[in-house]
Amino acid sequence: MKPCYINSAASISAQDTFDSNRFLETIISHESKTVHAMHPKYKEFISPIASRRMATGVKMGVAASKMALQEAQLETPDAIITGTGMGCIEDSEKFLNAIIDNDEQYLTPTSFIQSTHNTVGAQIALTLNCKGYNVTYVHGAVSFESALVDAQLMLHEHTANHILVGGVDELGKQFIEDIVKAEALEPKPITVPFGEGAHFFTLSSSKQKDTYGELKAIEIINKATPELIQEKLQAFLKRNGLITSDIDAVLLGINGDGFDNYYQNLQNSIFNTTPQIHYKHLSGEFFTASAFGFWVATNIVKQQKIPKALLLNEVEHSNYKNVLLYNQFKGRQHSFMLLSSC
Repeated sequence: MKPCYINSAASISAQDTFDSNRFLETIISHESKTVHAMHPKYKEFISPIASRRMATGVKMGVAASKMALQEAQLETPDAIITGTGMGCIEDSEKFLNAIIDNDEQYLTPTSFIQSTHNTVGAQIALTLNCKGYNVTYVHGAVSFESALVDAQLMLHEHTANHILVGGVDELGKQFIEDIVKAEALEPKPITVPFGEGAHFFTLSSSKQKDTYGELKAIEIINKATPELIQEKLQAFLKRNGLITSDIDAVLLGINGDGFDNYYQNLQNSIFNTTPQIHYKHLSGEFFTASAFGFWVATNIVKQQKIPKALLLNEVEHSNYKNVLLYNQFKGRQHSFMLLSSC
């Protein structure tokens, strides 16, 4: 596979992540069941007239994508690839409520048109006047990872040189209320808050002066036991010329539910002497929360440090060359992402 360099990273999350030079220096604790993103001043990225017509996810996506492009000193990417779990759920809820309230009559189509999952990618393209490849992946908890795989293949095949890739999800209202109620009935429910965010990155086959690092490999597995995941992970590392002791930090998508045993199995075995990190207690849980984890990993390999709020154990390394992300949701949709410093 051809090199895949991460030349910029932008995050809008439940933490103060707008400034790329400040890597989780100030941590905001969240006690509620849901946590909204800290929104930047959108008028710096979007005209107020256009902003009023945009759902939260669209505004976050457009702003984060522009932040990423500015950092990479790139005006227009060759392709835009987006991952989202629920798309513009706010507009979906508006349209469905309008159907009920108006007895299926006299409906305006605006909310329906803006509720499609590819709205974020489309609005980014319209804002940038980008007429290149534009695809949105809606693959549950591996939506962002699917977008990364597509970008990797495009760089490998030389069909694009600068690609904007991101993951976006918004909270909505009624949907998330139903999820919270459903989790309350589980014997071991999700304990981190449910959140939202937008995280965008520019990927290129060309390394820049301030490149964050290199995306070495990705693997997606639909369903597996904790024991099989351990075998798959070791095989994944072997294919990339590594063993578990070569991993300088492992990021785990721990959310407190009954499926955290997948992570615990790795923590207590092959990674028991490796710096262990979690991140969903800061970002909240949502389908593209792994994009926040990816943002964390890119900053670790670039800044060569791990904020204390992320640490699960007391193991530290002098440098962080190889960083591994592992995420799963409800025992399904497992993903491995391997990053290396340049």
